[in-house]
Formats: sequence, C-alpha cells, structure tokens
Amino acid sequence: MNRTRQSIGRALGLAVACVSVPPLTAQQPPAAAEPLALVNARVVDVRTGSISAPSSVVVRDGVIASIGGPPPPGVRVVDVRGNHLLPGLIDAHTHMADLDAARRALESGVTTVRGAGGATYNDVALGILSARGAIAGPDVVPAGIFVRAEIGSAIVADPRLADLLPRADTIDKLRRLVRINLEHGVGVIKTAATERAGLVGTDPRKQVLTEAEVRAIVEEASAGGVPVEAHAHGDEGAYAAVSAGVRSIEHGTYLSDRTLRLMEANGTFLVPTYMTVVDVSEAGGDYDVPALRVRGRHMLPRLRDVVARARAIGVRLVTGSDTSYGPSSLTRIAHEIGAFVDMGLTPLEAIQAATVTPAELLGLERHTGAIETGLEADLIAVAADPLADVGVIEDVLLVISNGRVAIDRLNFEKAASGF
Repeated sequence: MNRTRQSIGRALGLAVACVSVPPLTAQQPPAAAEPLALVNARVVDVRTGSISAPSSVVVRDGVIASIGGPPPPGVRVVDVRGNHLLPGLIDAHTHMADLDAARRALESGVTTVRGAGGATYNDVALGILSARGAIAGPDVVPAGIFVRAEIGSAIVADPRLADLLPRADTIDKLRRLVRINLEHGVGVIKTAATERAGLVGTDPRKQVLTEAEVRAIVEEASAGGVPVEAHAHGDEGAYAAVSAGVRSIEHGTYLSDRTLRLMEANGTFLVPTYMTVVDVSEAGGDYDVPALRVRGRHMLPRLRDVVARARAIGVRLVTGSDTSYGPSSLTRIAHEIGAFVDMGLTPLEAIQAATVTPAELLGLERHTGAIETGLEADLIAVAADPLADVGVIEDVLLVISNGRVAIDRLNFEKAASGF
C-alpha cells in the first residue's frame, strides 16, 4: 500500500470518528496494484534535466522498485515505445468536487492535487474514494471549507457551521472553523487575505484579514498538523499572510519586492494560477463577464511581472489551475507550464514547478514528484522531449497513478503515426 494513501486512510478514520458518518469504503483495504514493467521509456530526471536511453521502470505495490535493467518475470509489461516518461503532474490549487473532475484531472496528466477551499467537503470524500481504489482519481490533499468570514451555503456541509453565522468575523470563530475542518480530515487550510478577483463588485487588492487573524488561523491549523494556503492578490494582505506564517500565497497579482523578499526568507511558495487570470481576461471562459475581462487585462501584465520578479528573488513557483476540472479545464496545468516558460522560466524550471517543487509544498517530497526508486509510481508519458518543447505535455499518452494504469493512449499514438 502506498504511503500517501495510508495517510489519507488515517484521515478517513479521523473524519469518521469526529463527524459520525458511515465510512465510505472503510471496511475494504485498497486493492493491490499489479506489478508493472514499463519498457523502452526515456526517463526524464526532473531534478537534473538528464534523459535516459530507452530503459525499464519496474513498479511493485504502487512504488517504483527499480530503474534500468531487464524487466523481471511475472509482471505486466507496458511498452512505452521510446516515449518520454515524466513524474505525474501536481496541481496545487483545485476546486475539484465530483467524479468527472477526478477523471479529467487524470486525463490531464495530474496525479496529485491540493484543494483550495469551497463550500463542501467533497474533496475530502474524493480523496478517500481514490485512496480506497473505489474511483479513478488523483491523490488529494483536501482543504474542505474555505476559512473566511462568509459562511453562506457551507452550513449544509456541517450544521455546526451555522453557529458561526452571520459571519465568521472574529478570531474565535475563525479558529472554530479551522477546527471543524480538521475534524473532517483536511490536509490543508485555505484562507483569504484579500478580496476575490472573479466577482463583480470586489477589489482583489483589498485586504480582508489582519496579520493577527491570519496568525490565529495558522496557529490552529499547525496544532492540527496542517499548513495554510492564503488567497491574496493585493500586496498588503499578502504581506500580512506571509508574516503570519502561511505556507503559500495563491495568485499574488500585485506583490511588491518587499513581500517577495519576505516570502523567499520564510520559504513561502507562490502559486500564481496564471491561466485562470488569462481565463478572466477572455470571452467564453469560466468568467465570461465583460467587467471582469477588463479587470483580467489589468491583472495579466502585473502577474507576469510578479512571476519574473519572484523567480529572480528566489521564491519557489508552483503550478495551480484554480479550476474545478470541468469540461473546459483539461490540460490547464500543461498550459500553466507553457506560460511559465513564456514568462522566463527554463523548461526544466517550469516542469519542476509542476513536479518536485509542489511535492515539497505539499509535504510529499518523500512520496512523489520525481521518478526515483522508492517513490510512488505517479508517471506520465509524452511523445517527445519535454525539455525541448513543453507543449508536448498537453497531450499525455500514458498516465499511471499509484502504480495503476489510469489512462493508456499509447496504442492510439501508434495507430495515428501510420497516417
């Protein structure tokens, strides 16, 4: 059994004990992944940028057992046909809430996601179901309910949240909201230090939580052993959140060098969610509102500048889609990788921002994020050298999640090459 899923199983036990709901599939241990040997794979080392000659990767119990050498007898052989093998992608900012979304994440080459808050505990449930092998989906670090003053329809997710109405606008209420999330088994707490960008009538630069309020959230989350991610477009709110000890800033559109330097000093990650701001700025996307398109066009050049300055200062950049993985969300992380290259990152740096770096952000660096012996077999195959053209990551040919073949388009690729 892989270690990430063991930890999710422990979270399931905690959630069940605390909220007294029947365990979803708690009586059934995850089905063991069959042994695999991926042959003729050009393995990309995302730490160094080296690429192997066609070789074999052996997978046992969902973990990479060996790299190189002949495949052992008695295992299922998957011929990668000389295509390039990368670690599965990590999406560090999602609002995934249903089974179709979990499948689309895999189709996009994403094998691990971090939740970014919402009005339900669906991401907790999806993580449990995926861990139990009941559904095909990525590993999930769930965030549960968004920790902010506005509770709204989230009271349906847990009736205790009604006690925080009309607003969770005191430190005591914010702490209680964090504790309720922890009881549901979340792996991260999401809060908001500034107003949102995707709503008409808001100002994404406006600070909404003080440093003291964010610090209380961080303290409560830390007591439960989980980090905090903070939505922050504006600089003042972001600086307060970084000063209070959040693990990552989400978006960061208007960050100053002062804030970026504090982030570098504190080891705070930046998840720009750039492609979502592109979406805000264009017609026909998830935010198809003329007023928001004007806002998005104002934000885009400023966010590009922030990404360039963050890289120069040494802030670690991470890919996040800020999507629910609806029908139009496929390959959003691959597009984010391409955008990072357009903004000045090298192809290797951009790929690292979707693999080894978010693994560290999520505390999973000993479990996933690279193709190395002992790590989980979260793998994708692409048709050409991604260090020469990151665009090939938009079309994954093979997805293996925790040692299980989730998507296999290798035969289609072979057939298409005959035209």
